[in-house]
Amino acid sequence: MKTVNNSYQTKIEVEKSKFIGLVYPLTSEEQFKEILKGLQKEHKKARHIVYAYRIGQKSKSCDDGEPKGTAGRPLLELLHKKELNNLVLFVVRYFGGIKLGAGRLLRTYVNAGVEVLNSAELVELEA
Repeated sequence: MKTVNNSYQTKIEVEKSKFIGLVYPLTSEEQFKEILKGLQKEHKKARHIVYAYRIGQKSKSCDDGEPKGTAGRPLLELLHKKELNNLVLFVVRYFGGIKLGAGRLLRTYVNAGVEVLNSAELVELEA
C-alpha cells in the first residue's frame, strides 16, 4: 500500500469545463471534513466537488450531483487499483456550459484523478 506525504494539484480542461484534481494525505474523517470545508470555501463557484477517500479499512466516495456512478465511484476504484490508502482524492469541476455525457464525464473524472496521482510522490505506508 502507498500514500502521499503532501498535497498535490493538477488541472485539465475539457469542452470549457475545468477539472482540478487534488490529493491530500489523510488520517481521519474529521481531517477529511476540514479539507472538504476548505475546498468548498475556496471553490464557491464550482459546480461539483467530487471525492473518494480511503483510511485504513474505511472508504467513501461522492458524486456531488453528477450522474450516479460517473465521478466518485470511479475515483474510489482508481485508489483501490493503485493500492493507495490514507489519502483523499478530489476533483473540483467548474462547468463550462457543454454537457459531456456519462461516458465522457466518467473518463474525464478518472483522467483528472490519474493526472494528480501521477504528479504526486507516492510513499510506502508503514505497516
